[in-house]
Amino acid sequence: MADDLFEHPRLAAVYDPLDPDRGDLDHYAAIAAELGARRVLDVGCGTGTFALLLAGRGLEVTAADPALASLEVARAKPGAGRVRWIHGDARALPPLRADLATMTANVAQAIVDPADWAATLDGIRRALRPGGHLVFETRVPSRRAWLEWNRDASYRTADLGAAGRVEHWVELLEVDGPLVTFRGTWVFAADGAVLTSLSTLRFRERAEVEEDLRAHGYVVRDVRDAPDRPGREHVFLARLLPHDA
Repeated sequence: MADDLFEHPRLAAVYDPLDPDRGDLDHYAAIAAELGARRVLDVGCGTGTFALLLAGRGLEVTAADPALASLEVARAKPGAGRVRWIHGDARALPPLRADLATMTANVAQAIVDPADWAATLDGIRRALRPGGHLVFETRVPSRRAWLEWNRDASYRTADLGAAGRVEHWVELLEVDGPLVTFRGTWVFAADGAVLTSLSTLRFRERAEVEEDLRAHGYVVRDVRDAPDRPGREHVFLARLLPHDA
């Protein structure tokens, strides 16, 4: 199940206004161009920003997410009719024969259960064409990104016009090995509503991710630095072995 951050209609509606700078997606778009991808699968598409960016460039895009509220935000955006939207996770994917599958915005880390992670890699494999690629990012555990997950460092606001002002921040709750749990808080000035959402992310080591990819039929072609967050994230580029499609 998706966290309330993505599943609650009111929180899904303010996701984009509270995070308007999506320069991190430029790197993914550049990889799609580098690979000459024409058919792209966006897993964990959220409110559809990346899917719509690619569709606007003429690519054939399928976007999937288990959070219906986020998908409804995506489907209401201009150009949404050019994207095939799927409500579900990677296990719900048909055999698309996609050239490229993506998981942006640390989607991979939100898949914390090892069985779910294995099912995700398998589901994407079935959706790719022989020789297709998978690209996704994960935070570098040694950088301990969670040290900045406090109100002072994360506080932000957005003015939603007639809907009023909304405040948001996150607070670290627990670090248990590779699992990091935090709480997000949203305060809506219009009616004083305060909503919260609990989230847990898994911080995987680079060697662990590479081993998982190989075990599920991928060849790791490259592990890159995230251009917008140098030294803080790994971007994995893997190719599906032709005989596994």
